[in-house]
Amino acid sequence: MQPIIIVLIILVVLVFIALIKTIQVIPQASAAIVERFGRYTRTLNAGLNIVVPFIDSIRNRIDLREQVVPFPPQPVITQDNLVVNIDTVIYYQVTDARAATYEVASYIQAIEQLTVTTLRNIIGGMDLERTLTSREEINAALRGVLDEATGKWGIRVNRVELKAIEPPTSIQDSMEKQMRADRDKRAAILTAEGIRQSAILTAEGEKQSSILRAEGEAKAAALRAEGEAQAIRTVFESIHAGDADQKLLAYQYLQMLPKIAEGDANKLWIVPSEIGDALKGLSGAMGNFNPMAGMGGGSGSGKSGGGNGTERREQPPID
Repeated sequence: MQPIIIVLIILVVLVFIALIKTIQVIPQASAAIVERFGRYTRTLNAGLNIVVPFIDSIRNRIDLREQVVPFPPQPVITQDNLVVNIDTVIYYQVTDARAATYEVASYIQAIEQLTVTTLRNIIGGMDLERTLTSREEINAALRGVLDEATGKWGIRVNRVELKAIEPPTSIQDSMEKQMRADRDKRAAILTAEGIRQSAILTAEGEKQSSILRAEGEAKAAALRAEGEAQAIRTVFESIHAGDADQKLLAYQYLQMLPKIAEGDANKLWIVPSEIGDALKGLSGAMGNFNPMAGMGGGSGSGKSGGGNGTERREQPPID
């Protein structure tokens, strides 16, 4: 009985192992390559799959999701014979599990070497300045070459990125000095432009202020002239309305004589000949007061000058 039990146990174990090998569960976004006696049979997709135990075998399980692979810095020589180190990142995805398994031994290593050689070809036709400022151009050219070469491997390169482009230390120092000089130059230009703009605005402000001041003075003068004209007009109308006689005019003239004599430059007076008659009439009205006596007897000569003429008298200079 004991040998039979052992045989049954062995059969159960074999059946259990066969069931395990028969049922294959493939995760989502994955694929498996099945070989029968070492030859490719089919590709298992995600889900529950049945294979023949001990005849079919799983060769390779491949992740179909997009993969990100960073490559170490690679020294590349530019057109102007400068060595730069370039870090790259490749975004790829396996589209054909069979081709990725049988068309290339290691597609990761193949992509890395292809990236290095393509970079050397692209950067070799550019100088350092263009290399530093043409990342998009380099990425597009590198992606085009990689996508074309990896298509037969069942690989699709979705994107290529240059993480860093590091020139030599001496070149970095020179670039920093040049950038500092450019910043200082721009700062000096902006300062000079600010001073120039400030001077222009100041001059414009002074000009506008002068114009406004002149306009204000002109308006003030016009208003003063208009006021004086209005005052003269009012006085003239008042005189005509009051029917002033020669006596009143003579009295007003006598009041104005001190103001006429105030300046040092007033050496010549022009006295109308009619003023003598008016003053005589005024003296007759006020008694024996003779207003022309203080003028050195000039009334007689003024009367002799004719009824419609004028008489000039010189005022002695006032010390």
